[in-house]
Amino acid sequence: MSLQLQAPSPNSTKQLPPSESFTASQLVYFSSISENTKRFVDKLGHEAARIPLYSSEPHLVTTAPFVLLLPTYGGEEGKHSIPPQVMKFLNDVRNRENIRGVIGAGNTNFGTAYCLAARKIAAKLGIPELYRFELMGTPDDVRRVDEGLEEFWKQQ
Repeated sequence: MSLQLQAPSPNSTKQLPPSESFTASQLVYFSSISENTKRFVDKLGHEAARIPLYSSEPHLVTTAPFVLLLPTYGGEEGKHSIPPQVMKFLNDVRNRENIRGVIGAGNTNFGTAYCLAARKIAAKLGIPELYRFELMGTPDDVRRVDEGLEEFWKQQ
């Protein structure tokens, strides 16, 4: 008796999700479940890549220079102001090498912690903090960020 091996059919093998996702977007952002930051980014006239919310999603890796836009998390007098997903993203040397600036979203109710995450990242990485806006931003904030990003990339 001879044994014949057959290749599995394409439908019978389970595909694992990719462990990394690559982007050349000039704007990278993080938005929590509230999606306030996402709503702001959606109003901008720029392609943008989102840092994954869940660890089960592929890790985002940048392949070109970018500006980071992120909210500040509250609590414990700013100790945990940078979302853990953003910390993971920036702990990847490929992403740190490509970051050129940061934009902060926040809530003025946090007082001195308003947009603290952006300030901390700018100081730690030696990059400019380009703009701050509250919550989902105003139409004027959207216009200023759009125009500011256009001007910023012309100078790079």
